[in-house]
Amino acid sequence: MNLIAELRERKLLQDIMPGTEEQLNKEMTSGYIGFDPTADSLHIGSMLQITLLMRLQRAGHKPYALIGGATGMVGDPSGKSQERNLLDMETIDKNCAGIRRQLERFIDFNSDAPNAAVMVNNYDWFKEFSFLDFIRDVGKHITVNYMMAKDSVQKRLETGMSFTEFSYQLIQGYDFFHLNTQHNVKLQMGGSDQWGNIITGTELIRRKGGTDAFGLVSPLITKSDGSKFGKSESGNIWLDPERTSPYQFYQYWLKIPDADVEKLALIFSFKTIEEIRAVLEEHALAPHLRKAQKMLAEELTTLVHGAAELAFAQQASEILFGQSSVEALRALDEKQLLEVMDGVPQVSASNDALAAGIDIISFLADTKILPSRGEAKKMVQSNGVSVNKEKVGIDFVLKAEHLLNNRYLLVQKGKSNYTLGIFE
Repeated sequence: MNLIAELRERKLLQDIMPGTEEQLNKEMTSGYIGFDPTADSLHIGSMLQITLLMRLQRAGHKPYALIGGATGMVGDPSGKSQERNLLDMETIDKNCAGIRRQLERFIDFNSDAPNAAVMVNNYDWFKEFSFLDFIRDVGKHITVNYMMAKDSVQKRLETGMSFTEFSYQLIQGYDFFHLNTQHNVKLQMGGSDQWGNIITGTELIRRKGGTDAFGLVSPLITKSDGSKFGKSESGNIWLDPERTSPYQFYQYWLKIPDADVEKLALIFSFKTIEEIRAVLEEHALAPHLRKAQKMLAEELTTLVHGAAELAFAQQASEILFGQSSVEALRALDEKQLLEVMDGVPQVSASNDALAAGIDIISFLADTKILPSRGEAKKMVQSNGVSVNKEKVGIDFVLKAEHLLNNRYLLVQKGKSNYTLGIFE
């Protein structure tokens, strides 16, 4: 497999150093990507870098995943308009452990294969590196003029940059030098905002007498409407299921606009280009069926969360957007129910009246699900109200036996207008 040809065809290659393709075609090559531990979970903004390491390994090369225990204490200024908050060691250690667990889901670190991945933490080689040693052994090889010319520095000159952040490219450059001389790592990859840092690393390797060093970067992902990829209305889409549930993760990909789905499918899917094109052609014939989005949502949910969670996400989607039954709704435990209902408007109601029963008209009006008794009556009479996925009539009376998990009630107005009643 020609990795560079594959990346080009998927539009995943923005810049590449001369000789990189020849090196990868010549022999198994060790390459790395760094992950700064700014949180204890990665998010889908990191998925491109994860999949680059996966593609590197699948092409027969050896991936190194670098956890930035040291660089995380400094903060990368690349692409940032202001300085990051500095983290303490306890937080960084916790974040490093979380990222390590996640990366092990995607990349083979444990096999006996020659190209089994390796995970390293740059704190291990920086913790005993004194400041004086660093500026003598590293700083003297890179001029201030060279560092000032980098985009990551130029873009921050107006707002200001501390010496701490200014030194980041030297620290990252030394990472590459260390991996090059100690582990024979010859390739660094990253997003296009890392190009300057990668070049600094190759220059440091050249000046300090390391072996051959190469670099490539992928484009930063933007959405067609200009909004940032990887965020939803509620914030980042995390890989940690406790931060972003598998259902929410699945829904994010399912809601990708048609204008973005081809680009994202080529970037993230591991299906062949031919398979992707075939799905896109089917999608174009009936866009309302969202076949391309479903392909992407199914593949990535399985990759990140597993087949069982994909099945649950599909079941949950069917509950809200399909023709599922009350039995499927009742099969959800409380945690799953609340995951599915995330973002659905909620109303509170009292348990006390359930013993005698609450007529549906009073419930709808009193909780303001509908603005008045008249509106409620009209909606029910027109067969427009369902309780727990079952149509109800004008004589329907709510009782404790109708509650889901002894506390919840799902009310549907029309085709897909839901409200979750919570009984206290």
